[in-house]
Formats: sequence, structure tokens, C-alpha cells
Amino acid sequence: MEKINIKTEEELKIMAEGGKKLAFVKNELAKMVKEGVSSWDIEAKADELIKKSGGEASFKKVADYRWATCVNVNDGLVHGIPSKKVTFKKGDVVSIDVGLYFKGFHTDTSVTVAIEPDKETLKFLETGRRALKQAILQAKPGKKISDISRAIQETIEKESYNPIKALVGHGVGRNLHEEPAIPCFVTDHTPEIKAGMALAIEVMYALGSPEVVMENDGWTISTRDGKIAALYEETVAVSKNGTFVLTT
Repeated sequence: MEKINIKTEEELKIMAEGGKKLAFVKNELAKMVKEGVSSWDIEAKADELIKKSGGEASFKKVADYRWATCVNVNDGLVHGIPSKKVTFKKGDVVSIDVGLYFKGFHTDTSVTVAIEPDKETLKFLETGRRALKQAILQAKPGKKISDISRAIQETIEKESYNPIKALVGHGVGRNLHEEPAIPCFVTDHTPEIKAGMALAIEVMYALGSPEVVMENDGWTISTRDGKIAALYEETVAVSKNGTFVLTT
């Protein structure tokens, strides 16, 4: 990751413009998650919407990654490659991760959607959404990154789920992945949050073990025990005028 990049208020405004466009893309993609739809259908729609937005797909700027989205199903956690072979069915838990590069700045966001979920799955996903809300409340000048991490960990573990420890959220801006790293669990010696930071806060967690494995495609990361995982992410701007979620 690059060193922490403190943005000017004008740069944060540009990111807010891109974030609003990305929020529309994310919400439209989430509506598509239904039985019979493939992860490639999600990818094709993302390409179409990103082109119409006037931006570019952030993920296509990552070395060796050729897709606009990462789409994961059930035990898939992150970096799932869209495929015509992956067709959604009743009971599936589908996460969509998408980024937008607009006027020189990236924004990044993720959402998880279940198809006709049972009560346990509904509770599982609601916990992730609540954890993200609690984490965002900690993104204020004078707080520390560990305060964000604590909010995630405590909310997830209170319901007996497990935050992922092998992956982290991150700063975002001119680069898709910048410092600071934002773990989903508490660590020592994390930096202070300052006005001008833009943070991609990610809640990554599992129903079972937090241990993950890399699949044979070299990108998809899944839970080792095969139990479901979920991912929620928003890009947040910490401004001298307050904290703003850019991707909702």
C-alpha cells in the first residue's frame, strides 16, 4: 500500500462525486441478484453502468485483473472472478465488490445480498450491516483506526460470528489501495484518524471459522470450512466539516 495520503477538501469533493456515481452502480447491481442470474450478468451490467457514469472500472487497473467486479457466492469471501458458469440459486449469499475511478480518484464499495434467505442468514447479514454502521461512527478526527476495528470485531463477535483476520480494509484515493490498513479486529499501534483521510471500511466476516484459502483461479478467497461469508464496504471521507459516507 502507498503511504497515507491526506486529501484537500476539493479532492474529497471530487471523491464524493465519484462515490455518488458508484453508489448508483452498486445499488443497480444488487437489484439483479436473483435466481437464474449469473455473476457474468452482474459484470456485464457493471461495465455498462460504469461506462455511462463517465468513469472507469477501478479493478481493471489492478495488475492482471481484467474485470470490473468481484462476485462471490456463499463461502466465497473476496476477489471472486465473474463467470457465466456461476448461476445464482435460491438460498445463495452473493457479495458484489465494485470500484470506480473518476477524475483521478478511486472509490470502493461492496454489498451482500441473499436470495430467499432463512432466518439465520438474515441475522448473519444484518449483523454485518450493523457492524459497518458502528465502524463508520468511529471514523472521526482524533480517533484511531483501532476504534474502527473494535467496533467491527465487537459487533460481529457479539453474535458469535468471526471477523476475518487475513484481509483488511484500506485507505483509498489516487490509488485504489492506500494506507492505512483497517483490520476487522483490534491491533496495536494503529494511526490516528485525521481530517483529509478517505477510508474504504470493510466488514469481512464468516459464519464459521475465520480461516480462508486461495482457490485455484489465483484470485478467489474462500472460507476454509466452506461456511458462508459476507462483505460490506463503504468509502468514507473524514473531513474537517464532518464524516461523510460517499458510496450510499
